[in-house]
Amino acid sequence: MKFICIIPSRYASTRLPGKPLVDIAGKPMIQRVYEQAMKAKKLESVIVAVDTPQVYDTVVTFGGHAVMTREDHANGTDRLAEAVEHFPNADVVVNVQGDEPLISPEVIDALCRVFEEDPSLQMATVAAPLKKEEYADAAAVKVVMNLKDEAMYFSRSLIPYPRHSFHDAVRPYKHIGIYAYRRDFLLRYAAMDPTPAEEIESLEQLRVLENGYKIKVIKTNHEFIGIDTPDDLKRIREYFAHKGE
Repeated sequence: MKFICIIPSRYASTRLPGKPLVDIAGKPMIQRVYEQAMKAKKLESVIVAVDTPQVYDTVVTFGGHAVMTREDHANGTDRLAEAVEHFPNADVVVNVQGDEPLISPEVIDALCRVFEEDPSLQMATVAAPLKKEEYADAAAVKVVMNLKDEAMYFSRSLIPYPRHSFHDAVRPYKHIGIYAYRRDFLLRYAAMDPTPAEEIESLEQLRVLENGYKIKVIKTNHEFIGIDTPDDLKRIREYFAHKGE
C-alpha cells in the first residue's frame, strides 16, 4: 500500500500573513512541518501543495518536494484534491496541516496502520484530550466518538454536554486537524456539495458525516501547537527556545 503525505500551504492567512514562511528557531514554519512529516516511517513521499512562488521556492531550497496549486481554493480539501491529481498511484493520502510544526511522525504512522488493518476504511483523523481552558474556546473543535472510535459529531461547542461531571470513562476530546483518506474517496469528498451542519459550524469534516460516511478517530496524548495567530507563534518560539530541537 502506497502512503503519501500532502501538506496544503496557504500563504495569505488573514490572522498571520505569510504564515508558511514565518521564522521558528531559524527555519520557516513550512520546513518545520515538512521535516516532522518526513520522520514518519510509513510514508513514501511528502509533498507541499503551495499557492505562491515564494513558498514553492522556499520548499525547493530546503530540499523538499512542492507542487503549485491555484490561489483561489476555498479550503484545504480542494487544494489537496488538486495536488493529488499529480499522484495517481497513491493509495492513501495523509493531510498534515501546514501550521503544525510539532506534528508527530508516530501519529502519522498510526493513521496509516488503520488503513492496513481495515480495507473498508475510507477516512481517519485524530483526537486528543480536551483541556479545561478549551471547553468554551470555539477554535478548539470538539469531537464525540462511538464505541468503535468512529466520529459521531464535530462541534465548536462543548460536546458531550456535561449534565453530570466528566470522569475517566467519558472525557471530552479535541479534534486534531490531521486526516488520512483513500485517494478515490478524497476526490469524491472534494466534489460533494457543502452540507447544512458543515456550513453553520464552518467545519468541512461534517460534510462526510452528513453524507453517511464514517470517520475513524485515533486517540493520542501528543501535544499539538497549531499556529493561527501571533500569540500562537510566540508560544511555539518559546517552546523551541526552552526545549531546543
